[in-house]
Parts: sequence; structure tokens; C-alpha cells
Amino acid sequence: MAETLTGLGVSPGLAAGRVCRMAGPPELPAPSPVTDADAELGRALDALRATASELAARAEKAPDADARAILEAQSFIADDPGLHESVETSVRSGRDAAHAVDEACAHHRRALLAAGGYFAERAADLDDIRNRAVAAVLGLPVPGVPDPGHPFVLVAGDLSPADTVNLDPGSVLALVTEKGGPTSHTAILARARGLPAVVACRGADDIAEGTWVSVDGLRGEVETGIGEEAAAGIQSRAEADRRRTDTSRGPGRTSDDHPVKLLLNIGSAADLTPPEGARGADSEGVGLFRTEFLFLDRREEPAYEEQVAAYAAVFRAAPGGHVVVRTLDAGTDKPLPFLGLAEETNPALGVRGLRVSRVRPEVLDVQLDAIAEAARETGAEPWVMAPMVTTVGEAADFAARARSRGIAHVGAMVEVPAAALRAGRLLEELDFLSIGTNDLSQYTFASDRQHGELADLLDPWQAGLLQLIADCGAAGRAAGKPVGVCGEAAADPLLATVLVGLGVTSLSMSAPGIPAVRESLAACSLEQCRENARIALAADDPAEARKAIVPGR
Repeated sequence: MAETLTGLGVSPGLAAGRVCRMAGPPELPAPSPVTDADAELGRALDALRATASELAARAEKAPDADARAILEAQSFIADDPGLHESVETSVRSGRDAAHAVDEACAHHRRALLAAGGYFAERAADLDDIRNRAVAAVLGLPVPGVPDPGHPFVLVAGDLSPADTVNLDPGSVLALVTEKGGPTSHTAILARARGLPAVVACRGADDIAEGTWVSVDGLRGEVETGIGEEAAAGIQSRAEADRRRTDTSRGPGRTSDDHPVKLLLNIGSAADLTPPEGARGADSEGVGLFRTEFLFLDRREEPAYEEQVAAYAAVFRAAPGGHVVVRTLDAGTDKPLPFLGLAEETNPALGVRGLRVSRVRPEVLDVQLDAIAEAARETGAEPWVMAPMVTTVGEAADFAARARSRGIAHVGAMVEVPAAALRAGRLLEELDFLSIGTNDLSQYTFASDRQHGELADLLDPWQAGLLQLIADCGAAGRAAGKPVGVCGEAAADPLLATVLVGLGVTSLSMSAPGIPAVRESLAACSLEQCRENARIALAADDPAEARKAIVPGR
């Protein structure tokens, strides 16, 4: 019997096929007595070090910068002295090596989940480390992606970065996980590979091996028990859509020639080179350069010279030379060891983004100096924006600091309702705004991005979120200044028409999303986009809005 399961659509696209499930984690045997604690500790730490080495080796072979940074961070966790100390404590308490690793990882996992937000999403990384290290201690193979000999939909409780990074799009049609969130590593890597993906999908663990399913990575829907014939039809349509959108070229614009810049979200210059760059080369530039990938899990702040080189590489490689640089988006919810920030009870509402400069102003100063120097070396004119801007005073201070270094285009991320509500005043101090719909949804609806049961509140079609975007768009029109969207909502082809109707002037996304968005906009006039926006704002729920809007009306 067919059944529709819902979760968070984190990577757009449609696919259908038979389910193959990931094997479960290695099971622990009954505890064994410890007669030589030093030897037992050696076995446990050797397993963790071997795991760290394996992850580091995979990082070196990773196909893009995002994947490399994620695996390097995971390797860092496996080699973390704090984790090793917990293992030693467990062994000295009488646990054998396998149980000591399991206990130590469980302890740190509970701490991550209790912290919530970004920390909670890293729990899956720790689970993978546990599974690999326990398997190493026991001499067992590590569970990996199945190879049934035919294309399949991969279903799992969750996926580790090491598994996701090497997925073959020729074999894996789509991803469905019971756990995870929109900023989980599974989501990030699935988008980079253009694989439809649904995470936080309740009931996914109950889908039987071999079941025919369809996956809609845009709507976050998984339909089970559809039958082979229906699956073939869906897959045929999906492949036809991909072929059609892959031939889409040129700048973004509506059917009546209203321009809408289509831009890329990247983490480094490596994201602008093949294979990723081959798909994104027809973009109009970079709408979000996430500089934190240069800082991830560093024990010391990247040197000024290293930062200059990294930024200059992006400025040289960017299509059209247009790059929007986001200054360091980190803090207690996205911990960076070198910052030395105190732990917080509610880190998502604490010192993060621009707020880090309240306690470590020199970090932002060095970064702005490096961006300015990279611009001088390359002749680029980067646009630079700060994350988590909340007040007009913060915007004015950031603008002054950036402009004093010769940076001409200064903006801010709109990620909290306070910024959206004061968009007009912000634009008196700034040159542009960029809306981060992921965080803006979280803060608008008081809904943790990791919380699968609240997925409906995180839907970017929610009218409350769209109203805030409309306020920003109106402020931009009044000021004659650009307002972009760089959250994942920008990659929804139908929602893109709504966003343009709300006054958004650019859309930034992962490279695989650009062709379909370009095609969707080309089928709509500006007035049709505005009508779509009126319909979406008037709808009482996201499903109603989607049904009411017809593409290319």
C-alpha cells in the first residue's frame, strides 16, 4: 500500500527506485574482563588514531572543498585529547577497549545533543567515529554504502560524511534518512552532488529493503510502495527534466527580461573548479563565499598571509569576478577552538557571527585586512557582508570598519526578524542585504533547524517568513539597493518566482540548482512573479501556497 512520508527536503530533485538500506553499526559483544589496563587502553587509542588517519586520508581525496573540510574536522574529533581522556577514564574503570570507546563517544554525544543547534548536528559525525573505532577494535568491517549492482535509493538512520562524500550519483538515485537536519553534513554533501535528499523523515527506518519509492527532495516527501512501473515513469520524467535544465544557459531573467542574478554558494576556490565548477560556470558570480571553511577546527587562527591567498584564489576564479564574501560565521553554536569562547546554555542565541567581534575584535579586523589586500592584488571589487547583524548600530559599525579598509560594497545577512523589520534603516548604512532563509526561519518560528518533528515550521513557504522577505524587498526597492537570498530556499524553482515577486534581486545556491531556477524564471513574467507572491503571502499554510501557484502562468 502506498504511503507518503514527510521530512525535510534538503537537496532538490525527483527520483524513484528500489530501496537499499545501510547496514547497522557494529554490535558490541558482552564485556570482557580487563587484566592489563595499559594494553587495553593502547588498543582503544590505536583504533581512534587509525580512524583519524583514515578520515584524513579520505579528506585528501575528497572531490571538493566542503567535503574536504568536513572530513578533516571529523578526523580532528577522532584525534581529540578530550575524547582520548574519556576513553582512558573508562578503561581505568574496568571497561574493555570496545566498550570504553563506545562509552566515551556516548558521553560526548550526549553533550553535543544537549547543546543543540550546530552541536547536535555533529552528533552524527561522532556516531561514525564510534562505529569505525569499535569495528577496528573488534576486527570487524566498517558498515558502508551497499552495492546491489543496480541504481537504488539509499535509506539510512543517518549517513556519515565519509560515506556521503564518495557516493556515486550513477548508482545512488536519492538519499533518505531518519535523522539529520538542513545543515547536517549529509545535506551539505547531497546538495553538492545534486542528489535529491530528504532528512528527518519519520518512518524511514520502517521502509523495507527493495521497496519501490519516489523521493521529492524539494517538498521533502517520500512515497512508498509505488510499484515498478510508476517508479520508471517518475525516473524518466526526472531524467528528462535534468537534460532540459542542463541545456539552460545565460543570465537569470524573467520572460519579460527582468534581470535576476543567479549566483553560487561556495566554501573555497576549489568549488569553482571541475567537476563542481563545470556545472556552475554559467552562474553570474558567487553570492555566498562561506569563509568559515578556512577556519574550521583550527587550533590557531589562519595567518593573515594564508587568508589573503585563499580570498585571492576565489576572486580570480569567480565567474564574472563578482563575489559576495561573508565574514566568519562562527561562535558558540559553531565552535572554533582558537576563538576560546565560553560555553553557553543556549548557543544559537549567543555569541555567534558578527557578535564574536564583541569579545575577539581582532579576528574580524585581520579578516577584513586580508580581504582588502586580496582585492588589491587581484583588482577585484568584492562585496563583503557580516552574519547575524541585528541592529542598525551593528550595521553602521561593520560598514565603517570595512570601508576604512577600502572595501566599497558593504552589506549584511538578514537572519533574525529584528534585522528584517528594520531593513529600511539598515540600508541607510549598507549597500545591500542578503537573506539567509535557513536561520531566518529558525529564529522567526522559534524552531531548531535540527528538530525533525518541527519540519513544517521550517518550510520556506511559510507566509510569516515570506512576509519578512517582502519587507526586505520593499526596503530594497525604496532605497534602490539589491536584496538577495542565499539560503536554500533560493534553489526551489517555483519558490524562486515568489521571491522575485517579493522584490528579491538575486538568488544564490549550490551549482546543481541553478539550471532549474533559471528555467522557472524564464517561464514567468515579472507581473506573474508578483502575482505568485501575492498568492503565497495570502495562503494559510505552505501546501496551500504550492498548490495555488502554477509554474509559468
